[in-house]
Amino acid sequence: MAKITLHGNPFETNGELPAVGSTAPDFVLVDKDLNNVSLATYAGKKKLLNIVPSLDTPVCATSTKKFNEAMAGKPDAVALVVSADLPFASGRFCSAEGINNVLTLSMMRSRNFGKDYGVLINDGPLAGITARAVVVLDQDNQVVYTQLVPEIAQEPDYDAALAALG
Repeated sequence: MAKITLHGNPFETNGELPAVGSTAPDFVLVDKDLNNVSLATYAGKKKLLNIVPSLDTPVCATSTKKFNEAMAGKPDAVALVVSADLPFASGRFCSAEGINNVLTLSMMRSRNFGKDYGVLINDGPLAGITARAVVVLDQDNQVVYTQLVPEIAQEPDYDAALAALG
């Protein structure tokens, strides 16, 4: 279990992020059209997983906007924003903010993604949703970078994640 905080209050996740050099766990998440998607959906592309508790919070919204800007002109890569939000809510957010270079994915049908990636919060008011993290995969789904943001109210290290993405 990893330790994280929310405004200084300690919580634990269910495990640890996948190790750099390992093969990323596959997943089944829900896209904006309510289709199930997996790693195979994005075969051959590098993947940046921006894992957030909810797009309905300022830091999650900011990270999504920043990664959206950074992904312009990267046809060999895809940024996936994974949250517990329903696809409808994510779609409204993306429309309102002009987000079109990242894809939002929902854990609405299963929390297995959070469990398999070690980011499911076990306790406290956010139990059942994810901690803030970034995982970067190469085109073969090998983990090349991870960051579990220790304080949920802080932004991830954009520069390091984007450098790992290449």
